[in-house]
Order: sequence, then C-alpha cells, then structure tokens
Amino acid sequence: MTQLDKSGAAADTLTGGPRRRRVRAQGRVRRRGVPLPLLVPALVGLAFLLLPLVALLLRAPWRDLPEQLTSPEVWQALQLSLLCATAATAVSLVIGVPLAWVLARTEFPGRGLVRALVTLPLVLPPVVGGVALLMALGRNGVVGQYLDSWFGITLPFTTTGVVIAEAFVAMPFLVISVEGTLRAADPRYEEAAMTLGASRFTAFRRVTLPLIAPGIAAGSVLAWARALGEFGATITFAGNFPGRTQTMPLAVYLALQSDPAAAIALSLVLLAVSIAVLAGLRDRWMTAS
Repeated sequence: MTQLDKSGAAADTLTGGPRRRRVRAQGRVRRRGVPLPLLVPALVGLAFLLLPLVALLLRAPWRDLPEQLTSPEVWQALQLSLLCATAATAVSLVIGVPLAWVLARTEFPGRGLVRALVTLPLVLPPVVGGVALLMALGRNGVVGQYLDSWFGITLPFTTTGVVIAEAFVAMPFLVISVEGTLRAADPRYEEAAMTLGASRFTAFRRVTLPLIAPGIAAGSVLAWARALGEFGATITFAGNFPGRTQTMPLAVYLALQSDPAAAIALSLVLLAVSIAVLAGLRDRWMTAS
C-alpha cells in the first residue's frame, strides 16, 4: 500500500469510513426535503398553536400594563398565587420524592396499579379532582368530618385548601420526573454505600439525593408551574374569595367578565412564567436526541 493509500485509509478511519460518511450525507439529503402532505398540516398546526398567543400579545394594553399589574386586586392575587404554588411544591417535594423512590427502587405487588393511580391526576379533569377533594376533605367528607369534629380543622374554602388542591394536581409531575431520574441512576452506588456500613436511609440521603438533584429540580419547576396555573380544582375545593383563595387564574376568569384589560395583564404574567419554565428546562426537555 502506498503512502497516499495509507493516509487515505487513516483519514477514513478517523472520520468513520466512507460508508458512514455516505450514510450521514444521505441523512442530510433526506432531512432537507419535506413532503407537501406533511408540510401543510404541520404549518396549520403551528399556526393553530401560535395564533392565540400572538393575539394575546397584540391585544395587550402595554401602556396601561404597569398600572394594571400594580393594582391592589391584581397584586393580591399575584402574591397569593406565588405563595400557594411555592407551598404546594414544598408539599410535593416532602411526600413526592419518597413516593418516587418507592416506585423506582422497590418491588411489591400492584406496583403498576399504584403508579397508574399516582399519575391519574394528570388526565383527571381538574374539576373532578376538586369534587373528589371535597368528598374526602370537606366538612362531611370521609376524612374531613373527623378533622372538623376532632380537631376543628376546616380545609375547604381556605388558603390551605388552595395549597392542597394545587399539590394534588401538581405532584404527579414531580413524581414522574424523579422516578425517571432514579431509574436512570445506577443503584450500585447505593449498594456500595450500604456495604460500607451506611443504612438505607443514609445511602439515600448522602448518595442518591445528590445523584438525582437535577431530576428533582426539573420536577419541582414543573410542579410549581402547574400549581401556579391551576384553576378547576382550586375553584371547586377552595372557592374564589379575594385575598384568601383567589389565585391568578381565578382572577383572570373573574376580571374577564368586568375588566378585560386586567385579565389580559394577568394572562401575560402567566404566559411569561410558562416561557421562563420552558427556557429553564430547555436542556432537559427541548434538546433533540
């Protein structure tokens, strides 16, 4: 083999060989052309999703926006929404992370059914979730009647009720995210820690938690955003009382009937939060494989 042949063979080896280069070139050619029967529906679908958002931006009262957002009613709803969404996320973390660990690391009869029940609030209509919470935690509910008679605790139509309703619909996002991260994490690190004398809980706290921290962070952001935008379960279980249970989505619904400008202003805030959440999670959810 001549020196030229050797250098060419070496170049082919470094670049993956002529066959791999041909495959990559064919892939690039195939990606360039889009069939018309697929392109037209794709453009229609994109327009369908973007048109309402563009219309919201076009109709926004930009000049009066600072005044709208600083009005006492709007500011009150904004503060309550941020407080309740943060509290609901904290509740989801405390009970959702252990639940995700149990689903990912243990074997028990009916685990598939338990996982399905955990994810049920994702597809359950929020109003149905609110009714279910009333049946469980209302004054005459299965558990609520004992909370009322034994401890004098009433949860519906209170700020605590808002937190419970938001946690009910938001926690599955956290559980799914953390469980997926746990399944991807190598369990041998935990086993190595236990062979060195660490208890199961110590291994979880000192080894597993640092490994799954990105998944917990992503799930927390998703749960927080879902809690911030919750409407159906909140209005059904907690009502719509300004200063006590009226969150931003409820304020949007109420303002749309009397003050559309305020409704648009609040909608812009929720839209900005949603965009910020997507931007923060772009490395996890928006990158192509």
